[in-house]
Amino acid sequence: MRALHTDLAARVRGEVRFDAGTRAAYSTDASNYRQVPIGVVLPATVDDAVAAVEVCREHGVPVLARGGGTSLAGQCCNTAVVLDFSKYCRRVVSVDPERRTAVVEPGIALDELNRQVAEHGLMVGPKPATHVSCTLGGMIGNNSCGSTAQAYGKMADSVLRLEILTYDGLRTWVGPTSEEEYQRTLAEGGRKAELYQGLRALRDRHMAEIRTRYPDIPRRVSGYNLDALLPEHGFNVARAIVGSESTLATVLRAEISLFEVRPERVLVVLGYPTVFAAADAVPAVLPHRPTAIEGLDRQLVELEHTQRIAGEAVDALPPGGGWLMVQFTADDHDTAAERARRFVEDMKRHGEDISVSYMDDPEHEERLWQAREAALGATAFPPTGVPTHEGWEDAAVPPERLGAYLRDFRELLREFGYQDAALYGHFGQGCVHTRIPFDLRTAAGVAAYRRFVERSADLVVSHGGSLSGEHGDGQSRGELLTRMFGERIVGAFGEMKALFDPDNRMNPGKVVHPNPLDGQLREGVDYRPAEPRVRFAYPRDGHRFSHAVGRCVGVGKCRGLDGGVMCPSFRATHEEEHSTRGRARLLFEMLRGEVVAGWRSTEVRDALDLCLACKGCRSDCPVGVDMATYKAEFLSHHYAHRLRPRSHYSMGWLPLWARIAAVAPGVANALTHAPVVERVAKWVAGISEERTLPRFARQPFTSWLRRHTASGSGSRRDARKTVVLWPDTFSNYFHPSVARAAVEVLEDAGLHVVVPRASVCCGLTWISTGQLGVAQRVLRRTLSVLRPALRAGTPVVVLEPSCAAVFRSDLPELLHGDEDAHRLAGQVRTLAEVLTREAPDWRVPVGRRALVQVHCHQHAVLGFDTDRELMRRCGIDATVLDSGCCGLAGNFGFERGHYAVSMACAEHGLLPAVRDADEDTCVLADGFSCRTQVEQADTGHVPSHLAEVLAEGLRRERGRRRTTEQPSASAPPGEVR
Repeated sequence: MRALHTDLAARVRGEVRFDAGTRAAYSTDASNYRQVPIGVVLPATVDDAVAAVEVCREHGVPVLARGGGTSLAGQCCNTAVVLDFSKYCRRVVSVDPERRTAVVEPGIALDELNRQVAEHGLMVGPKPATHVSCTLGGMIGNNSCGSTAQAYGKMADSVLRLEILTYDGLRTWVGPTSEEEYQRTLAEGGRKAELYQGLRALRDRHMAEIRTRYPDIPRRVSGYNLDALLPEHGFNVARAIVGSESTLATVLRAEISLFEVRPERVLVVLGYPTVFAAADAVPAVLPHRPTAIEGLDRQLVELEHTQRIAGEAVDALPPGGGWLMVQFTADDHDTAAERARRFVEDMKRHGEDISVSYMDDPEHEERLWQAREAALGATAFPPTGVPTHEGWEDAAVPPERLGAYLRDFRELLREFGYQDAALYGHFGQGCVHTRIPFDLRTAAGVAAYRRFVERSADLVVSHGGSLSGEHGDGQSRGELLTRMFGERIVGAFGEMKALFDPDNRMNPGKVVHPNPLDGQLREGVDYRPAEPRVRFAYPRDGHRFSHAVGRCVGVGKCRGLDGGVMCPSFRATHEEEHSTRGRARLLFEMLRGEVVAGWRSTEVRDALDLCLACKGCRSDCPVGVDMATYKAEFLSHHYAHRLRPRSHYSMGWLPLWARIAAVAPGVANALTHAPVVERVAKWVAGISEERTLPRFARQPFTSWLRRHTASGSGSRRDARKTVVLWPDTFSNYFHPSVARAAVEVLEDAGLHVVVPRASVCCGLTWISTGQLGVAQRVLRRTLSVLRPALRAGTPVVVLEPSCAAVFRSDLPELLHGDEDAHRLAGQVRTLAEVLTREAPDWRVPVGRRALVQVHCHQHAVLGFDTDRELMRRCGIDATVLDSGCCGLAGNFGFERGHYAVSMACAEHGLLPAVRDADEDTCVLADGFSCRTQVEQADTGHVPSHLAEVLAEGLRRERGRRRTTEQPSASAPPGEVR
């Protein structure tokens, strides 16, 4: 392996990784399987990939060309050299708008490709649920489909040509082959002629079997596409390779068909008494030629409702126990709506037990589609506490047989005790998804798993279906292919494999000559992770850290480049181990103890180093992985009884240093901003040289409030209700104008404002640096100070979102079982929450445009809907950015070595939007970090907290009233102008 690594590093321009951390991050995909790779190569170009395969061939080691790593059948993990094209080889080589085609490299993600071709009014046809992260190469390897395959077909239907590389070095373009081209290829001789001649002979030998054993259904994804070699299909070698899961060749480039974007959509949801009745109705839907026909059952809807996934959209479903989502698209809304209307009229003639809901509001419709796409995450960890697994995830039958198949399948689930499994999928093409609570940790459970999938395979075949209708065979179903195709066709698959890859070095053990379906399990009968004592409680995971880090099911939403918060560091680096998924894999492997081991692991530390602890994954991850908490836990143990990074003592203890500086803030500012002293101070504190240290305020907020109250200017004691205003470190010592503005607003709303009687802190900086013992002591002291307010049920208003998020999420888990901790979690309010709850009639006419950056912790833990409502009520025309994390993220962006990533995160969306905002638009950012990032980026805008904007509106309104109420010079006494 040392020689292989050396040769790859010498001849590959991209990155060659044989370190334990990288190998751990790539050890599994979204399946039940785990195989640690030999090493990982990130080719800089497709030519680089050719060089990498050449080195591997010289050393005789296997190769796996990997897409987005979201495969559900085990085809994306192997003991091989993994080629990951997604970091560099993601170029759109060319687009031909007239022919509606594009040539692309394999590493580009589907959403990114669609974004680039959208300027031509075009899009890729298939759209899997993992569209944010799946790569085009992976879609070709898997023959991907998605909901839009109803209208546009599978990936094989979009592939025109492929540039491929065989393990033995043949690099060539392949596609449909006319007789003339075939003869020309033979005449030229060489490896390609040998391959084509062998494929022709293979086809001719098995032609009758191919025509009779391949089910004629829209979702046959299992097996190799030998039918593409038939004369009537043009001897299409490219389409024969699609779906081969990297077992035949490496795809270097692809020419694909594109489709015109139809901008108008109308979604009709039909409710039926049962999911079986919904499936029975599919044949009547098909003649209307909708773009998508998706099915849901009651179990899935109840799971999503329980987990608050797209709650409003799910609640708007019509009555029923099974549903069909039927979408119509057109160039104009009237046409789409008319098609939908005629469809509903026809469906009502077919059955009386139908309830109907029209959804032509794009935002509402999109939320419902997101709920459908979140099904895998929703079903992975049901409230029963028993995790579910793939294993029989995507079988497909003829649409006219779907209802009968589902009834038989449900009976089989009941027989094995899996009756709670949800059923959903692409019903228009007879494809059914489900996750099943297999027990994969005991010998009996694994044996039951094998028996179940064998019975399921026989059931699908009896209905004329395919073992896989979308996610491929890999290891989950490769062993079962003889049940579907018979020995002769499966033997032909082996012959095809031998023609392309005679030495069995391309992704061995998948599809052809497969590993056992119950082998190489990620868990398995020998799974025994370490169960260390931890600081956080992990109540969602049975109080076990191993369950928490095993939460990731690999769908890869954290690898998306747009929308939401997760995962800012991946968006900056495009590194697997800088994604939430990659870090979760490393922690999983750390507890397993084979590749990386123990809390002292430098590989895990390095992967977590660029985690911004933004908590975006807590809300955006389909299964609720909370990497910020896991990072804090890891750092707590990694640095226990050891010297920490300097920033942990400076930024981590910021509340203490701020209290000391408040004694003489002018002196502190002079020292920390004097040219020479500042450089020394930054070095000592472990702070990036590019950063400007924030200035301490001349007077802390708490000092101002004492004078404000003593002078009688404060709110009356007989105010409607008392609230505690939390004096967080940032609003108290750095931006007291925010807290003063909040007092002004709260008092105007009729609330009596008090602050804690002693110094308090939420412990955020200690938590984010993993100093959890100190954080627990700080929080216990805080609870003792707040105890009277907590026992009285007094709301605690927190202006800094990160501090409020600590109280809502971190506090109850760090001090689990402490009733005061749970009381505080329930009594914490944001400014918007307290105003809307305690002063529902209060408003002020602000009348301004605003560009709003939502703090990551507010997005993930607190929610922002109340803020939207308050801004609307006060006349703030708000544009809420969907730009992700600001990149500063508390101490992260200040720490030495993080500046480049911090700014890359900010430049992803926030800073360009702020620069583009006109002068009259105020920039709203409640987070101290967000405001600091914008200020230090020299954008021309000074951001404000919502409290400041509301207080400014109050002052303007008071001034307007005073002006209006002044007596006119000519008016009689007692009258006003």
